[in-house]
Amino acid sequence: MAKSKLEYIWLDGYYPTQNMRSKTKIEEDFSGKLEDCPIWSFDGSSTRQAEGGSSDCLLKPVAIFPDPERKNGYLVMTEVLNADGTPHESNGRATIDDDDNDFWFGFEQEYFIMDTKTQLPLGFPVGGYPAPQGLYYCSVGGKNTHGRQLVEEHADLCIAAGLNFEGINQEVACGQWEFQLFAKGAKLAGDELWVARYLLDRLTEKYGYYIEYHPKPLGKDMDWNGSGMHANFSNTTLRTCGSKETYEKICEAFRPVVKEHIEVYGEFNDQRLTGKHETAAITDFSYGVSDRGASIRIPIITVEKGWKGWLEDRRPASNADPYKIAGRIVKTVKSANV
Repeated sequence: MAKSKLEYIWLDGYYPTQNMRSKTKIEEDFSGKLEDCPIWSFDGSSTRQAEGGSSDCLLKPVAIFPDPERKNGYLVMTEVLNADGTPHESNGRATIDDDDNDFWFGFEQEYFIMDTKTQLPLGFPVGGYPAPQGLYYCSVGGKNTHGRQLVEEHADLCIAAGLNFEGINQEVACGQWEFQLFAKGAKLAGDELWVARYLLDRLTEKYGYYIEYHPKPLGKDMDWNGSGMHANFSNTTLRTCGSKETYEKICEAFRPVVKEHIEVYGEFNDQRLTGKHETAAITDFSYGVSDRGASIRIPIITVEKGWKGWLEDRRPASNADPYKIAGRIVKTVKSANV
């Protein structure tokens, strides 16, 4: 009888930045379908999700993808439930109000590739700095481009896993990269982003690297860009309204809830959102057409298509939870009542 390896992936209870955890379940004659993935349990006392005297938490499968690195392997994204089947307090996915998948999200995940021996981004010499940023963005050639082999392999893995992977590019700082994912449905967007992160983190194990998601790993006072996870989003209204006034009303709905958004947009984001390096200040709120220094950018393509398209919230940090980002954005857009 054929046996399959199901890698159950979940988010732990560390706060405010959760970590991925995973373990393998062996199933005989597995169909490959989500509905045939059983609910599983784990020791929540080891992940800050339960006390030792009542430690069982449940893993509810919510998305499945083929594992391109394992024979008969699957990647199973799960939600964490309490023992009684209710969503655990660490479960951001359960808070998303988008059961009809009306909201579409495209995430731009920035990150630094770090050398485990030097604890520095690729391209950084020990005891010094590389040339100032300027020539690294979308560069080619060994002088300015560092880590391409890992990045290309990661892209291949994501595509082979069936993720809606949309692109890669080296970013502004040395050793900094970005990938993009898109999904129709806020929950699915989060599922795919976490699985893509999982594949990236697991891949580093054979390179002697690790991924740094800290939004300002080189220090808040250093003249290097930080890492964000820009959230591009739309719903039927944004995709079809054809109205500048409607877009502005939706943008204005974000103004009174800046605090609520920043609370779920990532730890240490105050070090990144300074008003410099293509960011708006964390204390401000602004929006503008084609403005990468605004809190929310209205893409020029949206305007050219007669105010039919999407918006980009540029504030989320690279280490933020896409489930919580999406959940908060959905709530705010719906509050505009347009």
